[in-house]
Parts: sequence; C-alpha cells; structure tokens
Amino acid sequence: MWMRRWACPLALLVPLVTAGAAAAAAQAPLRVASPDGRNEVTVQVRDGRLYYSLQRDGRAVLLPSLLGFAFRGAAPLRDSLQVTDTARQTVDETWTQPWGEVARVRDHHNELRVSVAETAPAPLGRRFTVVFRTFNDGVGFRYELPAQPGLGEFEISDELTEFALADDARAWWIPSNRPRLDRSEMLYSSSPVSVIDSVQTPLTMETRDGRTFIVIHEANLVDYARMFLAGARMQDRTLRAALAPYADGTKVHGRTPFVTPWRTIQLADRATDLAPSVLGLNLNPPSVLQNTSWIKPMKYVGIWWGMHIGTMTWSSGAKHGATTANAKRYIDFAAANGLGGVLVEGWNVGWDGAWIQNRNAFSFTQAYPDYDLAEVARYARAKGVKLIVHNETSGGIENYERQMDSAFALYHSLGLDAIKSGYVTDLVGEGHSHYGQYMVRHHRRVIERAAQTGIMLDVHEPIHDTGERRTYPNMMSREGARGQEYNAWSSEGGNPPEHETILFFTRMLAGPMDF
Repeated sequence: MWMRRWACPLALLVPLVTAGAAAAAAQAPLRVASPDGRNEVTVQVRDGRLYYSLQRDGRAVLLPSLLGFAFRGAAPLRDSLQVTDTARQTVDETWTQPWGEVARVRDHHNELRVSVAETAPAPLGRRFTVVFRTFNDGVGFRYELPAQPGLGEFEISDELTEFALADDARAWWIPSNRPRLDRSEMLYSSSPVSVIDSVQTPLTMETRDGRTFIVIHEANLVDYARMFLAGARMQDRTLRAALAPYADGTKVHGRTPFVTPWRTIQLADRATDLAPSVLGLNLNPPSVLQNTSWIKPMKYVGIWWGMHIGTMTWSSGAKHGATTANAKRYIDFAAANGLGGVLVEGWNVGWDGAWIQNRNAFSFTQAYPDYDLAEVARYARAKGVKLIVHNETSGGIENYERQMDSAFALYHSLGLDAIKSGYVTDLVGEGHSHYGQYMVRHHRRVIERAAQTGIMLDVHEPIHDTGERRTYPNMMSREGARGQEYNAWSSEGGNPPEHETILFFTRMLAGPMDF
C-alpha cells in the first residue's frame, strides 16, 4: 500500500537533453526555474570554478557560491573545470504516504544536470555532476561522482559547497562548535547571519525586508557525514558546508560511483508557509516497504519522568521504576485515557552503576528480575495499548549491533513493534562523533533491520531528520532538540516559553520531534 509511485492524471515527464554542445556555448550561464517561475538557479563556470546562485522573484537570495571537494592525499576537485554536458527534466507526479500531515504529496520540479570535468593541471579529467531540482517551495542540489579511472576510492577532507547569502538576514540557530559538539539540546539564539560562527541545520533566516524566509538543511543523508554550516568569509555573509569528522579529521570515505546528500534551500514568503513544505520528502527515494498497515503514529505515556524528578530510578533497587506492577499501572492509565502506548525505561540489565561509562554492560533481551517483559507485553496487548521497548545504548554501538537481531526477534515474537532508542554520551563507539559517517551508517542499519522486523523507531540523541521516513516510514520520530526533560532539572529553571514556539520554525522543519 505504501509508496507505490502514483502518477496523477496530469503527470508530466519531459526529458530535454543537451549533449555534445560546443565548449564555448557550454560555459554560458545555465538556468533552471521552479514550476511557478519564482525560484531560479543559475549555474556557471567562472575562472575554471563552478558556481551557483539563487534568485526569488528576481531578487538575489544567494550570490555566486562555490561548488566542489577537497580530498585527502589528492588535489581539490574545484579548479580548471569545464562544463561538458547538461540535461533537463520536468517531473509532476503524486505519491502517497501511510502517515503524516497529508496522505498525497505532489512532487513537481524542474531538474538541471550539469556535468563538468577538469582540463588542467595533471592529473587530468576527473569528472562530477551537480543535479539541481527547483520546486515551488525551494531548491535541492547534490553531487554525483561517476566511476572513473582518476577517482576510485577517496577520502573527503572538506566539501567546498558555499551558501553566499545576499542579505544579512536574521537567523535562528544553535551552535555546532561548543565543547559538547555532538548535542542538539540547546536554546536557540537569534542574530544577523553575519555574526554567527558555526551552526547546526536546519538554519532558519528571515531577510531584513521581511519578504523571504530561507531554511538551509539537507535531505537523504546516506553513507555521508552530517552537514553543519560554518562562516567562510563572514564579511560577505558566506556560509560553507562543514561535515562532522572522523577522529583523524577525515569527513567521508567513499568509492565511485558515489552520490552525496541533497543540500536544500527552502523558501517561503511567510514563516507559516515553512511547515507545509515537502521539499525534503520529495528528495528522498520512494518507500521500500510494501506493507505498512502496522505503522501507526501514537501518543504515549511512560515510566521515564519519575527518573528525571528523582522519584524513580533506572537502576535496580528500592525505587526501580520498571517493575511489572508499575508498568501495568501505566498501561491501565493509558487504556482509560485513550493513549496509544506506554514506554518503559530501565527494564533491562545494564543500568546499575556508571551506565554511561559501562556502555557494553547493557543487555537488550534480559530484564531485571522485577520486570516480566512477556507478561507486560501480554497485559498491554489485552488492554489495546502498545508497549514501547526502551533501548538505551550509551553510545555502545558495537554492543548494540551485536545484539540487535536477537533483540528485535524477541520483541517481534512478543508482538512488540515500537522502540525508543538512545545514545546518551558525548562520543559514541571508539571516539566517534554522533553526526559523522560512522553513525550515519549505524542508524541506517538500525532503520533497515527494524523495517525488516516490523518495528517502529523513535530515536533520541539522533542525527537530524533528512526525510528518511519516506523511504522507511517506520522511522517515526526523534529527539534532536532540547525537550521536556529539561523542565525537570535544568539549572535555568526549565525551557522558556518561547523555546517551544521557536522549535516549530527551526528544528521541526527537519521532521517530527519527540519532545
């Protein structure tokens, strides 16, 4: 049922290919506009470098901005470039999703593919393509590196993508260069974009004349590193892509053929027009799941708040929250009040002692003696309530992946189809960033395995949403922001009232949030 690509009655696929054009003609500016004509991208090689710019209603949004890569142990793929080929396509079709704000989503865009190659110096001839898609609600572009003799295995040290803002817009942001780099749980600041240093996406901005809202983010993050935005030449308001690194500074390991995530620039006249955008979803592949009847969003309560206010503990002992009796009490409450699920944290062995440091002590199948997982699952099912299984990893990635198949099989055998996972630690695995390629690969493995087993996911301490729920609609929600728990113990007295309103126009533009 989910995600067969339904073509609407007016479906339009119009490929227009320009091949073998003379080199001189190919270097002229190339333009592609959105279907409504309001958003227009211009692409051009100048002095051997490839740039793009963006206009809305004829007014500059982005000035010419550099494209390219820096590699470890090889020359940058940036200079002595020449356009070798272009291709155009228009797409207008409608697809369906099993859950979300709307059931039917229209994908209407114009596409421009610009292929370039090096002409000098040696080694000659490395090639790549940049694909631009222009929608009425914004623009997406990505790099494609084809298989080629001069570029096989590679290590990206920097992605050279720039966003040269034409306006010193007001920005709402959280930093990405603080000591706790790998956390998104901060209050938002607001300032002109010219004074920000390094920030996380989505980055929401309003032009000084109030006529345009701009959001920079990414879509379809697969086998790559998360993108931050860093000041490149702040005097001209240029932001550059800054990828989360491995411990040795390398950003991405890859082999051609290779495609990057989409870089997205959402555009709107009013702040209230931002949330309905489907730009990120349209830049993700269709669903891989044939049967999605088991995937249902829900409201839930659970055994977790008591730990934050000190009336319960995750660990075993007199105040242990995850007991069979306590879980049944919460299930009764959920059933009586029409709530779909109950989360139980602290049910599994591993919470005693320094659980963050002792990450490899967690078992995802063995319960504490005072918690009967099978009995609680049976009781919840009889009451028409879903039991949400908690999988806190403390960043012990290898430990979790070793147990994942057996744990998911156990949950499935008990009729359990929802997990809340967590990654509470500053660094994961053997010193990896929460947001690097290592963790992008890990999260994709978990999503895929959960989909195969029939399990929905709610991920805490996650990588930000980039529209994966289109391809894997079992990826329901994630945290990735400062949420309700801070109202229990924050030294600032909890979340200020404006925080929740700001989240709607910033973090939640990436996708659903578990607050």
